[in-house]
Amino acid sequence: MRPPLPALQGSFMSILCDSHRTSYLLPPDHEDWGEQGAPAFVYGQEELVVGGVQWPSSPPSTPDSWPASRFDSALCSAWRQRMELGLFRYCLGELQTQVLPGAVGFVAQLNVERGVQRRCPQNIKSVRQAFDPEQFNFNKIRPGEVLFRLHQEPDTHSALPQDILVVINVSPLEWGHVLLVPEPAQQLPQRLLPGVLRAGLEAVLLSSHPGFRVGFNSLGGLASVNHLHLHGYYLAHRLPVEGAPSQPLDPGGHLHLLQTLPAPGFLFYTSGPGPDLEAVISRVCRATDYLTDQEIAHNLFVTRGAPPGKASPCSALTGVRVILWARKSSFGIKEGEAFNVALCELAGHLPVKTAQDFSSLTEAAAVALIQDCLLPPGQATAVRAALVALMAQEEP
Repeated sequence: MRPPLPALQGSFMSILCDSHRTSYLLPPDHEDWGEQGAPAFVYGQEELVVGGVQWPSSPPSTPDSWPASRFDSALCSAWRQRMELGLFRYCLGELQTQVLPGAVGFVAQLNVERGVQRRCPQNIKSVRQAFDPEQFNFNKIRPGEVLFRLHQEPDTHSALPQDILVVINVSPLEWGHVLLVPEPAQQLPQRLLPGVLRAGLEAVLLSSHPGFRVGFNSLGGLASVNHLHLHGYYLAHRLPVEGAPSQPLDPGGHLHLLQTLPAPGFLFYTSGPGPDLEAVISRVCRATDYLTDQEIAHNLFVTRGAPPGKASPCSALTGVRVILWARKSSFGIKEGEAFNVALCELAGHLPVKTAQDFSSLTEAAAVALIQDCLLPPGQATAVRAALVALMAQEEP
């Protein structure tokens, strides 16, 4: 049995010089892992890919079979090595996958191990709950779980870049499942901040894989750890939210409403890096600040997709969609359900816990389970009005 690794302490993990020859693999001797520190993945604006990323007619099953960007190569090679070294709670093979018959296009996957072996959620009682250093947090992870630090070169359009740890999720829901974590020693609670959202948007743009998605679960929105983090993972399947139709909610066209099943959501869109991306970051964080202050749980999903408006083919991946759902608070895991409703389920990706549920799940049952987690109509209308008012306060 592999001996336990020392815990990650504060900010000791140094940034090493990055180049195209940087290795993101661990040295053979695990005792050297903590000494090596986390290499930096340094990137500039020119690596943020906007156009030319499309779904092929027959997508490969794993992301390291795709034409890879430098980011994809670094993430996939390091992630695969950690899997081979046994740093995950289980070995993730190719998951049994089906697209549920019906109009939505749910992508259901059987992932029994995650349902059984994932870490028990913390005792969360409030969307605004403070960080608790006694609970599990990312200062307690093993050094080998860190793949690298995302380090953006300074740019005239964006704020001073913040280093973000890219960490394996030891209970992966799909290939390449990582967490994007701001400096853990800051002890930030699970409340979305501009710096980590920027890193999430740029991670999507750094990948040349159309199925690399990023998301956020608030407290009460099934975040299991109250320490600020985003999820990122590869899914080699189109999702309905990529091209679903929407209608504008404000005169400036900054906020749209996705109206299609399984759940209506608020849509923000950016065509790429620069002032437009920074404006979207600001709008999204003002919206999530409002929801958090009002004790309203929420989930967020970032994917390449089509501009707002009429339904678009999934081939029209011309920018990045950010979808925000306000929902009922849910504290703890509902063990009897086929799946738990969080960021990926609201987007149409359903990791199912048991073979029986996987074989019997229907679109109608999935929609009912998801819609049971949404806000009641009166509260949903009030939230919509409040977010429209927030957008109206934006500086011209």
